[in-house]
Amino acid sequence: MAEAESPPDKTTVNIRMTETFLEDIDATWEEQGFNSRSEFIRFVLRDALKHPEFNRADLKAMLTSEAEIREGRTHSSDDVKGEYGLKGTTHDSNE
Repeated sequence: MAEAESPPDKTTVNIRMTETFLEDIDATWEEQGFNSRSEFIRFVLRDALKHPEFNRADLKAMLTSEAEIREGRTHSSDDVKGEYGLKGTTHDSNE
């Protein structure tokens, strides 16, 4: 039988943050179903390392879009075309 691999050693890292920021972190990890603050922070850091091209501007744009969808502040493509006097896409005009 193969021997079970032991988990890698872990090192404690200390960071400083405001109490308000820590409260936000605690509310977030609990809302998202993580088992602990440490598990959540490891997940967030791991995700940031795996996806360095994903930046704060992208996140803000996505969150803004989600809020607009929830609040019903969206427009169909036909609404936008009508507002700007467009009859269709370039693809549509070739048919």
